[in-house]
Amino acid sequence: MTHWFASSNRDNWEIIRKKNIWGIPKRNKAIIQRAQVGDTIVIYVAQKKEGDTVLPSAVVGAYEIVSEGYEDHKPIFITPESMGNEVFPYRVKLRPIKIFTEPVEFKPLIPGLKFIKNKTMWTGHIRVAMRTIPEEDYASIMNAAETPRG
Repeated sequence: MTHWFASSNRDNWEIIRKKNIWGIPKRNKAIIQRAQVGDTIVIYVAQKKEGDTVLPSAVVGAYEIVSEGYEDHKPIFITPESMGNEVFPYRVKLRPIKIFTEPVEFKPLIPGLKFIKNKTMWTGHIRVAMRTIPEEDYASIMNAAETPRG
């Protein structure tokens, strides 16, 4: 089983949560072909400013991949302006393992995550649509979700 780390935005997180579907851009087709039924995927959302409030980057949930990768050009995701008419056509269906009631802030996790090699310039490690992460990192994220926060 492979563990995946998927980068999204908060608008598309709501779509993922409601439809139990993950989609990636055309340019990342090879990545989705490596995903297998039974793999896990954690969803990361980028920092977002809402008025005077800054919502920090966070991990918001964990899923099991329950379908082979497939292609579907029906627009269901919200395309960021910088991506033109991208519809994220390479998709997998998901089953929730745990939706974090309280998102796990990402920055405090960075020192302990093995897949983040450069701890100060960490954003480059998460810029891809999805990437594999070691078992230890998946466990750290899931443990952080169980730890009381606030």
